[in-house]
Amino acid sequence: MRDNFRSCWLSLCSSQPTRNLNIGVGRLELSDSRQKRAKGFTLIELIAFMVVVSIALLALVRVFQQAAINNVDPIVQTRALECAQAKLDEILARKFDENTPSGGVPACGSAEVGANGCNGIAVDSDLDDVGDYNAHNDNTKSNCAISVAVTSAGTELGLPAAQNAQFRRIEVTATSDGGGQVVLSAYRANF
Repeated sequence: MRDNFRSCWLSLCSSQPTRNLNIGVGRLELSDSRQKRAKGFTLIELIAFMVVVSIALLALVRVFQQAAINNVDPIVQTRALECAQAKLDEILARKFDENTPSGGVPACGSAEVGANGCNGIAVDSDLDDVGDYNAHNDNTKSNCAISVAVTSAGTELGLPAAQNAQFRRIEVTATSDGGGQVVLSAYRANF
């Protein structure tokens, strides 16, 4: 009875209800109820942890996804570059103009004896000179589409307007089936 009285009196008078007075045989103890409570995590703490970890994992997955997409881009660009380079090499191997003789000498439009006048950028179906490739589209390859533009370009190189037709700029645009696009340009001189 005496112990009940003390615990009631202590709980009424105490401002901290979490402290209990334990009277054992020969000793007096104060114990804290927080120390008696089992150590661990609350449900709210576990949910908060799971939310933070899931957000971090989502961000990490997006980074890996973008890296996988960008990893294919160099392959697509290389395929388009190969198509464009092959077409540009094909065009540069042709003679300058329809009236250019085999071997290129004498150059058409030159003041040399026996030289014919240049025909200009005139498109015909035989594709035997650089001018024939103007506005040419090649979709025969399954992995890329090619378009070509040929323009007179002497003034682009700093020559007078009278010599503008003596140089041509060949611009090849290749678009691969993956969406990569490459533009290559080269100049061809009448020699």
